[in-house]
Amino acid sequence: MGKVRARKESKKLFIDFRFDGQRFREQTLLDDNAKNRKQLELLLQRMKAKMLLGEFNYAEFFPNSSNLQKLKAHQPTVPNEQQDATVLGTPLFNEFSEQWFEESKIQWRASHVRNVNSILDSSLKPAFGKKLVGDITKADILGFRAKLAKRKGRGTTGLVSPKTINSHMTILRMVLDEAAERFDFETPYKNIKPLKLQKTHIEPFSLHEVHRIIDNVRPDYRNYYTVRFFTGMRTGEVDGLKWKNVDFAKREILVRETLINGETEYTKTDGSQREIPMFGPVYDALKTQYAATGSMSQYVFSNQLGQPLDHNNVTKRVWYPLLRSLGLAKRRPYQTRHTAATLFLASGENPEWVARMLGHSSTEMLFKVYSRYVPNATRMDGSAFERLLGNATSTKPEKEHRHETA
Repeated sequence: MGKVRARKESKKLFIDFRFDGQRFREQTLLDDNAKNRKQLELLLQRMKAKMLLGEFNYAEFFPNSSNLQKLKAHQPTVPNEQQDATVLGTPLFNEFSEQWFEESKIQWRASHVRNVNSILDSSLKPAFGKKLVGDITKADILGFRAKLAKRKGRGTTGLVSPKTINSHMTILRMVLDEAAERFDFETPYKNIKPLKLQKTHIEPFSLHEVHRIIDNVRPDYRNYYTVRFFTGMRTGEVDGLKWKNVDFAKREILVRETLINGETEYTKTDGSQREIPMFGPVYDALKTQYAATGSMSQYVFSNQLGQPLDHNNVTKRVWYPLLRSLGLAKRRPYQTRHTAATLFLASGENPEWVARMLGHSSTEMLFKVYSRYVPNATRMDGSAFERLLGNATSTKPEKEHRHETA
């Protein structure tokens, strides 16, 4: 009755079957693997059962298919909008983008699924939803980008940032490119370059300022900021750190997960999976922290209920008040990561080693963001940074008066 096949050029699966004396092929966005083949085999079985009973409705299984034109005389009438969509052989953007999303999300992280769904619902569907995908023009795309750039946002200008605009445009390009391939028309998304992004602005703390912060922060957050400042872990990585990934025997932190919306999932990229040495103060901080939360939570840093910290709450109630009390410029907590990177580099560590510690796949980002902090270096084992911390600890000034914050 039918077979599941894969296209040689795209390695995507499609269904090849016969119905009503005709041969049909229905393309999917599923990659060629055992799990996806089994899923489509089950679909074929359901189709066969319907055909045997004389109840098979092509539009029910493939509502956006251009093949519906071949079966107009044999299929129930479809809604008016869908009839319009099949006149030119392409579906409405609303319909195809939903199909694309459902077929694609199996390969994405949960956080990316939420992000793509949000972009579709908040921007792309309102702008293009009632257009046939084959009717969307380059002028439509550029007009959409121009309007998006005028929206209020959290960029430095008070508007949507170029990075956010590029994210929306990337999803639009992916949908249109897939539609063009599937329905055999030329994609309108041609020669449209991403907007240039502003250079990452970093404001790292000096080592003296780091010690001031650690010495004066609330005692119950001292271990937390010690780990942040001297490992360079991302906010989600340190907030999602679990005791099972703390190896005291090898003095290593195993970065395996990140915390997003209160749930842990796979790290940002494969390159983010790494092992970070517990440099001097970090080992002691984690030992102390284990005595506090080791028996009450799977998370290294948790609230009284054993749940991971709410970083927005910590930032507002602990971080910003502390900076004010010390007379330090207001900076986002992510600057702890930038601080670790600059301290690694300023101490003379090899840039490739530093890139691995930060979870970068190469030194490209490192040189792009921290170029002025990269000296001529030869070390590549963390010893230079360890030595810097040791020297600073033996010469650091007396602790300042501790300021308790709410």
